[in-house]
Amino acid sequence: MQQIADFQHAAAMLEWDQEVYMPKRGAQQRARQLSTLATAAHELATSSQLGQLLQDLAGQGSLTPTEKSNVLLSLEDYNKHSKLPSSFVSKLSMQTSVCYNAWLEARNSNDFKVFAPHLADMVALKLQQAQYFGYEQHPYDALLNEYEKGATVQMLDPIFQGLKEQLPALLQQIVAKPQVDNQCLLQHFPKQQQWDFSIQVLQDMGYDFEAGRQDYAAHPFTTSFGSQDVRITTRVDEHDFASLFWSTVHEGGHALYEQGLPAEQYGLPLGVATSLGIHESQSRLWENNIARGLNFWKHYFPKLQQIFPKQLGDCSLQQFYNALNKVAPSFIRTEADELTYHFHVMIRYEVEKAILSQSVAASDMQQLWNDSYSKYLGIRPEHDNQGILQDVHWSHGSFGYFPTYSLGSFYAVQLINQARLDINNLDEQVESGTFGALKTWLQQNVHQYGRQYTSNELCKRITGSPLDVTHFIRYATDKYGAIYNF
Repeated sequence: MQQIADFQHAAAMLEWDQEVYMPKRGAQQRARQLSTLATAAHELATSSQLGQLLQDLAGQGSLTPTEKSNVLLSLEDYNKHSKLPSSFVSKLSMQTSVCYNAWLEARNSNDFKVFAPHLADMVALKLQQAQYFGYEQHPYDALLNEYEKGATVQMLDPIFQGLKEQLPALLQQIVAKPQVDNQCLLQHFPKQQQWDFSIQVLQDMGYDFEAGRQDYAAHPFTTSFGSQDVRITTRVDEHDFASLFWSTVHEGGHALYEQGLPAEQYGLPLGVATSLGIHESQSRLWENNIARGLNFWKHYFPKLQQIFPKQLGDCSLQQFYNALNKVAPSFIRTEADELTYHFHVMIRYEVEKAILSQSVAASDMQQLWNDSYSKYLGIRPEHDNQGILQDVHWSHGSFGYFPTYSLGSFYAVQLINQARLDINNLDEQVESGTFGALKTWLQQNVHQYGRQYTSNELCKRITGSPLDVTHFIRYATDKYGAIYNF
């Protein structure tokens, strides 16, 4: 299992380099290299020898609970991976590299048509993958399960329907009030000073720079080569302070999860995150529930004023806090406020569902995307980089990933509510810039278990109940009611 992980992490290293440093002309050979590694890992992961070992171990009664969990989850993975022929895995890996570089080219030319034919080929492969895995009701279910075990269209439709019924009313209350002024964030903030501040916050959060680093990339992401080497990327806009800062804190939350996984379980299921929903809960908890909070800025805003006296010297703490939490429809998902954010996710969910049910062709996704933004947020992208080309996910073949972003936000609120009950004076600790107790609580309650529990099992173990979206609705109503005075 560790040999398989070695191949996978070697591939991850090449993918990290591809998005951070690789020269443009390296794309074709890099695609071949990644395909070779993916094929080798798949052949090991589906070998008859491994299958027999896992079958033999699963029948033994002398295993410890940890060993039993690793064996049964490995056997589950083995049976699933065995459904995919090596030739298909190689083809999918090659297409992923081709598709990613086509996405980059499309972004450079701001033209979806450059990406569309390669995306159509990717969709065809993902439908083929769904057929290999098997599903009962919708091909999307087979792909959703890759990121959030047990997730189906039947499970997610009611969640997003509930958001459609509850969030618009909250947004209308906000729209009826005077809008927050966020001009203090839209001044000139030099790149290096933003970077230095973000590094300080990462260190305070507990991110271990001896086991990681931060770099720039077109689309911020976190990648892990094991708990001792977890890297994050960010992007900068010198005329929007929030762009780099939110990316850094968000990816820092992901990285703390990866650094907190048990190193002795490297290559085994208990050394891997529970799900992408729980992974996203860690990034959202740090980004929204901590760093978008007033207590956080009681500590950091005076420091930021010292760094940017000209820009923020005349801005009050309350003005700055309100600006960071301004609610307004926008085009870019990663920079959206935490309320309209879920419409961004819902739109992607509905687009993916349509493309995988083959009711919409890849060439028509742009139209569906733009129409959906008009319908749900009342805005229409003026160009493709502002619209359908903004996310890297589809170029990676990551269909089924987007819904976990909303699930993660909902889990995050439920978890932080419990943390406040379990940790004495947590808010006061945050106000002093002290995060050690929270990081330890997350490690003990979330990180250490790997995939031992499903998302809902873990949530119930920690909070006493499975995922309950009312926690998020109540949190959002209280927070934005105070900001917008309703």
